Amino acid sequence: MDTIQLSRRRLLATAGMVGLGALATACGGRPDDDPFTGPGGWSFTDDRGSTVHTKDTPSRIVAFVGAAAMLADFGLQDRIVGVFGETRTAADELAPLTGELDLGKLTVLGNNWGEFDVEKYAALEPDLLVTDMYVPDQLWYVPEGSKAKILTVNPNVAAVRVAHRTLPETIARYAELARALGADLSAPKAVAAKARFDAAAQAVRDAAAQRPGLRVLAASAAPGIFYVSDPKAAADLSFFEELGVRMVRPEHVGGDGFFEELSWEHTDRYPADLILLDRRSTGLSPEALTANPVWRGLAAVRANQIGGWQPIYRFSHAGTAPLLEDLAANLRRSTKVT
Repeated sequence: MDTIQLSRRRLLATAGMVGLGALATACGGRPDDDPFTGPGGWSFTDDRGSTVHTKDTPSRIVAFVGAAAMLADFGLQDRIVGVFGETRTAADELAPLTGELDLGKLTVLGNNWGEFDVEKYAALEPDLLVTDMYVPDQLWYVPEGSKAKILTVNPNVAAVRVAHRTLPETIARYAELARALGADLSAPKAVAAKARFDAAAQAVRDAAAQRPGLRVLAASAAPGIFYVSDPKAAADLSFFEELGVRMVRPEHVGGDGFFEELSWEHTDRYPADLILLDRRSTGLSPEALTANPVWRGLAAVRANQIGGWQPIYRFSHAGTAPLLEDLAANLRRSTKVT
């Protein structure tokens, strides 16, 4: 395991796969036997297996915007000094990922893929960088071309694996990091968010039971390509399956393990009664697809059974409960058409 000894104001991260049991333990707040802080300072091992040690709990955090919003959901907004990733859409509106972040109090280091202002980052004197990790050892939204400079400024990174892991497990893992940074997971706001999440999950379970056999496909549309997502790779989609939703599983997933690419003439390869279409600004919207005759011919489209899907989101109960509520509503309004 890679262990980095750090000077004052540097971070740490503790790792390991965490499930619902770990989150239940975490919900008790910070116990006297706090595993993150001791005589030797603060430490945490991230999902790369890298451990960082610091004298004090990190107080100047720069994070991918979704991770920053997650930390804010757990009451840690005051520890965040900068963010990177999409904070505003192409229409100059707040991106869904921002959640309840107060961007006026933060420095935005980059809004688009490949953007990360290293000079601004250094000026923030960060203790810790936090981000998602979809592919092993690849830091989400941290440009490969400037990664070395970024790590030279601050080698303290906590990367949380968010792919090929269920949604409750991923939320629990991020909750563990939040608790390590000082969050009280038994605070009323956190408890209310968990209750809303549980109710939303039950609503999906009930709606799926009322629609047996309904096939649901999650996809992203681009000029010339239709991406069919593999539920095994996505934390949300795999959880939908756990709740009883019959998700379409593509047969020829690409080497990255996330989706199958279909040319538009083969878009009907996988029959679906409900299509959850990527609603990010990088993909084609249903309105943009109306001129596409193949799209118009799909059974779900003819039945107007198209729902929105947000593949990138913040991994907290507050951030994901609305996603489950939307899915439950889409299931309830859909019928078998294939």
